[in-house]
Amino acid sequence: MTTEITPTTKPKSRFWRRLSTWTVVALGCFSGLGVFTFNYGGGASYLSDNPASCANCHVMQGHLDSWSHSSHHRVATCNDCHVPHDFLGKWFTKADNGFLHSLVFTTGQFHEPIQIKPRNRLVTQNACLYCHGDFVHNMLPHENGGEMLSCVRCHDSVGHAHK
Repeated sequence: MTTEITPTTKPKSRFWRRLSTWTVVALGCFSGLGVFTFNYGGGASYLSDNPASCANCHVMQGHLDSWSHSSHHRVATCNDCHVPHDFLGKWFTKADNGFLHSLVFTTGQFHEPIQIKPRNRLVTQNACLYCHGDFVHNMLPHENGGEMLSCVRCHDSVGHAHK
């Protein structure tokens, strides 16, 4: 028994074959462009804990220089203050910031001087409490969700010394 291909089934299979071919080509181009961009931008360096990788973008050089003159440069790197200390939070924040930084720096659509996002300000506040919680416990809110002054409001030169 042989199966006949009728005229109604042949165009459908051709359509799906072409669609899958173009999908594979598009995914290949997108992946290749992504790998090239990641390599060109030194993306692998952001997976490390080396503060010099933060200065891959020229707008960050001043922050690296000011950190090297700060009171924390011997005890804390960029990751200690700017990413959460839990595994998932750390890698989510690195991925989120890495994507957004590469997007805004590539397109040139960033505020100069650069400004920290509210979510990242909270990450930094939590990093201060992670290391210094024993010293500031009297200043912490008495109830969950209560207001607390930002540590960098008074200690703005701790991580990045003023020039």
